[in-house]
Amino acid sequence: MRTRYWACLAIAALCLTGCAGFWDAPSTGGGGTGSTTLSSGDFYVLNNATSEMVGLYVNAGTLTALPGSPYTLSAAPIAITVAPNNAFLYVSTVGGIFLYTVNTSTGQLTIGNSGQAISSDPATNMQVDPTNSWLVEGVSATQILSAIHVNPSTGMLASNIAETAVLPSTTFQQVAISPDDTLVLAALGSQGTAVIPFNPNNANPFGAVSNIGVKNASGAALSVAFDPIPVGSTAPRLFYVGETVATAAPNTGGLRAFNYSTKQEISGSPYAIGGLAPYSILPFSTGDYVYVVNRQTSSGSTGVIAGFSITSANSAFTLTALGSTFTTGINPQAIVEDNTHAFVFAVNFGSSPDLSGYTIDATKAGYLDQVISNATGTDPVQAGAMAALH
Repeated sequence: MRTRYWACLAIAALCLTGCAGFWDAPSTGGGGTGSTTLSSGDFYVLNNATSEMVGLYVNAGTLTALPGSPYTLSAAPIAITVAPNNAFLYVSTVGGIFLYTVNTSTGQLTIGNSGQAISSDPATNMQVDPTNSWLVEGVSATQILSAIHVNPSTGMLASNIAETAVLPSTTFQQVAISPDDTLVLAALGSQGTAVIPFNPNNANPFGAVSNIGVKNASGAALSVAFDPIPVGSTAPRLFYVGETVATAAPNTGGLRAFNYSTKQEISGSPYAIGGLAPYSILPFSTGDYVYVVNRQTSSGSTGVIAGFSITSANSAFTLTALGSTFTTGINPQAIVEDNTHAFVFAVNFGSSPDLSGYTIDATKAGYLDQVISNATGTDPVQAGAMAALH
């Protein structure tokens, strides 16, 4: 937990910015979670409309700014990711990719490379591999997935040459790297999902590209994710693809689940998710649940989060929908788990609110209780992406 000094400093700094609505008291959820006394790990949100990044955490139930926040960006932001070692954070903007070092004691960020971009790519989405040595990123409207070699000790470029894989489509949406560092997925809209072997020890870590087609011809792959590696294992159990037009009307978005070892879709997949556009997938760190955020539903732009429990028997996996979906704000775009594993956060591009925060219900396994409902700046900010320390 942060010291009282840092909390007071953060409050004073943020009040000076005049972020109307930021310090509204969080709404509370049911379930007897004790949520108003819980504190979270650090996380960071990109405010697209104001070209700012804000650093946040929950302090005894209250959303609190990290020291140094907010951070003014030199160009409109697009994507954000934190290296697995928590030492570095990368922000993609229309002016390129920028490096920040993370003070893991305070959460404060310091821009690296003398404030200059480490890459000119306006990456649509990106992720750092488990060795902290490769920043894998793609740019929409190109057919290239790039692996930028970075120094795991400094976060800076280790080579000026990016290694590449040629994708079967220019409709790049999102990338994910498996936690065992052997596979990369890239969601490619109507062209499905690229599956690429990955070896961080090779000069070019990418292998031959294959493809998983969309479930229905009019659908599009928007999001990808991997399960965590279970205790006692060396590889994840499942990986996921979020697609539009994958299930029955009226809410036709679907979650597809695949056996990691066989790369085959499991029985029962795709699963209905109560919405139209699965923008982000969160496999929970315990391996017991997976959550999907829908940017909109058939009834409007207020999004929902769908949740599923995961069970296995005789090497066969089953996803079972939780009994209800969970409401977010307008047009949610991303969902993350904090590193205390007590909170799930979602950002809402259309506001009302910018940030929704949840804890796991104490009596209904896997259910999300909303305990945070806040702005992340002076609205409209268009909170478009987020990343949490691991």
